[in-house]
Amino acid sequence: MLKSIEAIVEKDGEVRLKESVHLACACRAIVTIIDEPWVPETALLSEPALAEDWNLPEEDEAWSHLQQAK
Repeated sequence: MLKSIEAIVEKDGEVRLKESVHLACACRAIVTIIDEPWVPETALLSEPALAEDWNLPEEDEAWSHLQQAK
């Protein structure tokens, strides 16, 4: 049986599964390292909707006091 399970591999090599796994016996596994930073899916899905408001000139003006002088 093949089953894919999402996991996080820490810098020290520790593997943390994102869900519980119950097996009848020890099994072999293949770990594929995805060389991209992890970004929550909700952040990716929210970005286009939020960009509509973020990209308004009024927003630039409202937050301009926080920008560094050029």
